[in-house]
Amino acid sequence: MQSPFLFHPQSSDSLTFDGTHLTATLFVEPIDGIQQVVIRHEPDNEQFYIPMSQIKDASKGRLQVWQARFPINEDRDVSHYVFKVQTNTAQYWLDARGVSNRIPPKEVHFKYNAQHRPADWVQSQVFYQVFPDRFCNGNPDIGVCSGEYSIKQGTVAAIESEWGTPINNDESMSVQFFNGDIAGIYSKLDYLQDLGVTTLYLNPVFSSLSNHKYDTTDYFNVDPHIGDNEQLAELCQEVHRRGMRIVLDAVFNHTSAEHPWFDKSGKGTDGAYHNLDSKFRDYYFFDGQSQNYEGWNGVQSLPVLNFEHPEVRDYIYDSDSAVIKHWLRPPYSIDGWRFDVIHMLGEGKGAYNNAHYVKAFRDATKQENSEALVLGEHFFEATSWLQGDQEDGAMNYYGFAHPMRAFFANQDIAYDPISLSSSEFQQWLLEAKAKVPWHNQLAQLNQLDSHDTARFITLLKGDEDKMRQAGLLLMTYIGVPCLYYGTEVGIEGENDPDNRRTFPWERVEHSQWVPFFKKMLALRHKYKALQSGDLHFFENQNEQLAFARSFGDEQLVALFNNSDKPSEFRVPVWQLGLESGSAESVLSEEHVSIEKGELVVTLSGKGCDLIKL
Repeated sequence: MQSPFLFHPQSSDSLTFDGTHLTATLFVEPIDGIQQVVIRHEPDNEQFYIPMSQIKDASKGRLQVWQARFPINEDRDVSHYVFKVQTNTAQYWLDARGVSNRIPPKEVHFKYNAQHRPADWVQSQVFYQVFPDRFCNGNPDIGVCSGEYSIKQGTVAAIESEWGTPINNDESMSVQFFNGDIAGIYSKLDYLQDLGVTTLYLNPVFSSLSNHKYDTTDYFNVDPHIGDNEQLAELCQEVHRRGMRIVLDAVFNHTSAEHPWFDKSGKGTDGAYHNLDSKFRDYYFFDGQSQNYEGWNGVQSLPVLNFEHPEVRDYIYDSDSAVIKHWLRPPYSIDGWRFDVIHMLGEGKGAYNNAHYVKAFRDATKQENSEALVLGEHFFEATSWLQGDQEDGAMNYYGFAHPMRAFFANQDIAYDPISLSSSEFQQWLLEAKAKVPWHNQLAQLNQLDSHDTARFITLLKGDEDKMRQAGLLLMTYIGVPCLYYGTEVGIEGENDPDNRRTFPWERVEHSQWVPFFKKMLALRHKYKALQSGDLHFFENQNEQLAFARSFGDEQLVALFNNSDKPSEFRVPVWQLGLESGSAESVLSEEHVSIEKGELVVTLSGKGCDLIKL
């Protein structure tokens, strides 16, 4: 038995909050024998049913409109609710994934967080991730020189490499420098703004011995080889003057083994590694009186911090002069933090009491700037951190990057083969988003690739058609799109470190990808539906994928043909309330018709389109 169509928009069009109660709207395909339509919620951890009323003088095409008002939970920040339609012979439940014939598990109920929501500015942004050493060299005089220092007990010397030369894949890869810097980023702001970028996300910029700078030696100073604090302040101020935003990378789970607190090389006298009486000894996790200690993921150059120690807490987040608060203040006034491996920090091995510290990071950030973004790095599922009281959003590997890689490139995150049908791909996306409150869905950071994954164009083996499909999906899917530097000129690269090649600025003028991504970013900015609108997947079959984004009167349908052959789409746009009329491709400007509630479009093999209804 086929389930009827039910849809509950979660945007502010159809879900309103008056401070104590939610008013929810449900669109229902006419069904014979409806006995009742209700909202199920749990005001005191016990189920309660709220009857819904059909709005007789309102309809959306063939769809009935039902509404009800119900109180939010007073005992917790996130309210869960789900819809039940009862007929004479059957019942249908609508959760955040779709329709089923039984009560769904609570993890996929609709969720509304009345408190601790991301700032509204986030959902309208297009992020751009910059790996400073590889983006642009604006001041050659401050770069690292070959042999300037060594790591690994003096056995591996720093190397200065010529821009554009190959990336080393040996023990020197972390100290191979191309000397991109803050001055270089500043010099390219016109380029980035013209591309359509509105928020810069910078990989770490604080003092460090490596090119990636995830091994901090000084949290209060910019690394002198990429600039200084004054230059960072000037960059932040110029970014803000242009109406843009800037987010910095926070690496607080661990320090460098050469941080003065640890001092593994023994340059000082009070480092924890060599001095059992060091006041910093309990800042880390040593095995008794030995020199054995806990390193991030077992990496001995990255000793893990112990947040059970009050001075560590004060230094990082708790005191008025804490690191988190310092950079949120003038003259920098950064707009948020991306917290590196935030799920791993805590009190000892196993990240004990992690949720407490993530909440503390959030509180410290929001106390300084309530509009600041709290973004977490999670390479896998991040559901438990995204319920509102910890993170605004996460780097959406599990809910976007992983399924995108599987669907388009037929590889999982371990580079093993995988094959997904369009319906399986859709199911993955819906399952991931269903577990997260609506406003946090809008703040998820979606990327095709990053400094930790192979370049997407390389995963696709250079397939330009699939890259265009992925680019359109990135800009039309729910969440905030983020381009990894150089994607817009087609930079290739295998896994780390090859994915961190220098930006080939000579490609910009003639690259086919620059105008493509410029157009994609412009679409994202033009349509409110793509920023804040509801997401509705149509039932997909074969190798077709179609979904709608809707906000107010603005409705767009994104179409993707994952087959090598042309394919006709018959999209049931009656589910959006449309029975007839005309529509237009925003990519080709061609007109298409809507007849008997269906949008009929033919796409070429591996083609894609965005239709404005």
